[in-house]
Amino acid sequence: MRPAHIALAVLVAAAWGVNFTVIEVGLDHFPPLLFSALRFLVAALPAVFLVGRPKVAWKWIVAVGLALGVAKFGLLFIGMDAGMPPGLSSLVLQIQAVFTALFAFAFLGERPTRVRVAGMAVALCGVGLAAVDEGTAGPLGAFALVIAAAACWGVSNVLTRKASPPDPLNFMVWVSTVPVLPLLGLSLLTEGPSRDLDALRALDWQGAGVVVYAAWITTVFGFGAWGWLLHRHPASTVAPFSLLVPVFGMSSAALFLGESVGPLRWASAALLVGGVALTSRTPRAARAARTALLSSPAPAVSVPTDSAPRACDPTGKAARP
Repeated sequence: MRPAHIALAVLVAAAWGVNFTVIEVGLDHFPPLLFSALRFLVAALPAVFLVGRPKVAWKWIVAVGLALGVAKFGLLFIGMDAGMPPGLSSLVLQIQAVFTALFAFAFLGERPTRVRVAGMAVALCGVGLAAVDEGTAGPLGAFALVIAAAACWGVSNVLTRKASPPDPLNFMVWVSTVPVLPLLGLSLLTEGPSRDLDALRALDWQGAGVVVYAAWITTVFGFGAWGWLLHRHPASTVAPFSLLVPVFGMSSAALFLGESVGPLRWASAALLVGGVALTSRTPRAARAARTALLSSPAPAVSVPTDSAPRACDPTGKAARP
């Protein structure tokens, strides 16, 4: 990768990592489900009028919108509102790579290699250690909600792989239109219209800023730039940069929110990130085949432009934005 492309990948990881601190600040202004709904509303508008018509079937847009937008982010925001620290949340969510591999095996028949199975075991040990750490400082129920959010993220990854969107930014913008009404409805039912109205009446520049950051920086810019990189580089080159997300998440939470990071937390981070790195490792045969395709001068075996976006899966395999 060129230095500018490396810098862009690091910038996206930083934006995604800092977003956990932004979410924590936003939860001081909004109920969790309302905050999540506003995030997707601002991400979808006005971008939906600029990206063109959807390029995949609506069934995939709706399915990913429900799994990712309603289930994953709804559970994450509720878990953080219930006391899950932002830095730890950024770390624990990385277990989504393990869930993705498990669901891909169960529903797509993608058998994991021995290295990936070992990576899953190491990552699960890291999550267990993080649970022990959180059990001494915060509610385990909130921890379980973030684990459930990671599982829903794994479901959305498999669904996105099936959808194989040719344009990841277009796909993400249209996906962002789906969760708005379900999240608003759930917020009215569970958080109450009076609490929602109070939050909207009290909206200030900080509250508006966190919504804009979560919508435009992490969603529109983050996924757009990530997809742009995956158009130009193999997934095995780009995907490892996502392992920087918990580094930025834990660092920003410690710097701006004073979240403590003790030895047990660092040990769980090392196990989880190391395990996810193994889980995301591209098999040698696949790397060799991809290298042969990319290096061959024959047009008949060149990589088609519509294959690149399918390489966004955090497991390092082709097929998701």
